[in-house]
Amino acid sequence: MGSENQGFEEAQLYASREEMESLVLDDDDNKKNSNDNNPLSRSNGGANGDGSQHHHPLSSSLPFAEIPTTDDDDPLLSSPSPHKSPNAFNSFLEPPSYADAVFRSFDGDHGKQINGHGVVSTSSPSSSSDYLKISVTDPQKDQDLKNSLVPGGNTFVTYLITTWTNLPEFNGTEFSVRRRFKDVVTLSDRLSDSYRGFFIPLRPDKNVVESQVMQKQEFVDQRRMALEKYLRKLAAHPVIRRSEELRVFLQVQGKLPLMKTTDVASRMLDGAVKLPKQLFGESVVSAAVDPNDVSQPAKGGRDLLRIFKELRQSVTNDWGETKPPVVEEDKEFLEKKKKLQDFELELTNLSQQAESLVKAQQDIGETLGQLGLAFVKLTKFESEEAMFNSQRVRAADMKNVATSAVKASRLYRELNAQTVRHLDKLHEYLGVMLAVNNAYADRSNALLTVQTLLSELSNLNSRIEKLEAAASKIFGGDRSRVRKIEELKETMRVTDEAKNCAVREYERIKENNKNELDRLDKERHDDFFGMLKGFVVNQAGYAEKMASVWETVANETSGYAKSC
Repeated sequence: MGSENQGFEEAQLYASREEMESLVLDDDDNKKNSNDNNPLSRSNGGANGDGSQHHHPLSSSLPFAEIPTTDDDDPLLSSPSPHKSPNAFNSFLEPPSYADAVFRSFDGDHGKQINGHGVVSTSSPSSSSDYLKISVTDPQKDQDLKNSLVPGGNTFVTYLITTWTNLPEFNGTEFSVRRRFKDVVTLSDRLSDSYRGFFIPLRPDKNVVESQVMQKQEFVDQRRMALEKYLRKLAAHPVIRRSEELRVFLQVQGKLPLMKTTDVASRMLDGAVKLPKQLFGESVVSAAVDPNDVSQPAKGGRDLLRIFKELRQSVTNDWGETKPPVVEEDKEFLEKKKKLQDFELELTNLSQQAESLVKAQQDIGETLGQLGLAFVKLTKFESEEAMFNSQRVRAADMKNVATSAVKASRLYRELNAQTVRHLDKLHEYLGVMLAVNNAYADRSNALLTVQTLLSELSNLNSRIEKLEAAASKIFGGDRSRVRKIEELKETMRVTDEAKNCAVREYERIKENNKNELDRLDKERHDDFFGMLKGFVVNQAGYAEKMASVWETVANETSGYAKSC
């Protein structure tokens, strides 16, 4: 204890939180550990290792303070040893009664290893199990020479995307490509078009304003992490991971060969050019919906007449007195949809409370640290002004309290990093619910297309019957009416073909919804079980560790020991 007292009393006065992080609390053994060995010094206030800030309080990119397993005795059950290495507070911590728990296992990362490329791998390449691992690294700035009038005026960032896989859909086991964010947008659009009804993970937003406000490198680092997280979610999806779109994106060198999505203005212009021909064309068949187009929603803009018809059908469904020709009759689906809507509301509230908990724990940690620093100053004053032995004893007691307060502060910060790590699952599931709502929208749009085409068929049939009745009253028939009837019948045939295609698309989306809901139920159970278990064990473990810190100071402080 003598060397600890000496080292402590020689500590200088630190005013900032960063200085408190480097405060030397114990003997020379402690000085041998750099801040790189201290998980708390790497999780300062919500900054990650590269100095970027976390915008969401439950960001999963906070560093992980691993709690290894050892066979040390419970410090609460054994007498404190003055020679025990103080390293435990500046390196990875071991909650006393939870030393047999490896905290990584509660994140679903049990058994995973980090390879030299920074990719989490569940199995070796020689394993028979399928794997698809993706890493996004090495952002580089390039110039767009084709679309820039001023040399160097139009720059963008590309990222190195490296893939390790043994899936038969890919040609090879390890490959790398460079992609820019615009390529990710194209991939997302293609997946949305090809896999309607699936819960497709949402891509990161393209925030131009944010890139201008934030430091450039900080923005690039955050986007790199967001892209890596997005691509890993795609790789984890049982259907998307085997898609041709993802394979092309990850493996084909050079310019991305996927067809880019036409911007809204261009689609609306094409629709406007096509509209007069549909309305005033020589044949009414030109106004019929192309059967090849009904597999996609009308909101694309290329067929304005279809958009108007579906809008009218939607208004009729909501306000008309006539019941739609076909409605959603899957009661099981409707019940699950209602439950998930309620789940989303509760999840939003829980996520907000989790943010409050993270903020509260951070505030407690900072307050305890400031309390410890205040006791440091008071201890220094008492030591310098001491004239009597009682003053020196009081200074030693305050030294013990200051040491424990700073240790507890660091424990709270490690606990907060663990809390963020586990409760970030809540924030992730808010994103999942957005993907679920998009899949529901696919189903609603497909149903609306079917309803619109059925109504169109009914109208065409009524017009044909009226024309046939009118033509039958004229002796010898009315050639103009007969020709019109033939055109309407051809239009009806094309529309019926489109209706059949729309029904098949609707049924396909329904089946996709069903499979995805079953998958979500299972994954949600596993994810929330791991989240809750990890959160509870960390709270209990660090609470015991903090109790051990304060019990130690109670035993080491002479006045407290005598009064007990």
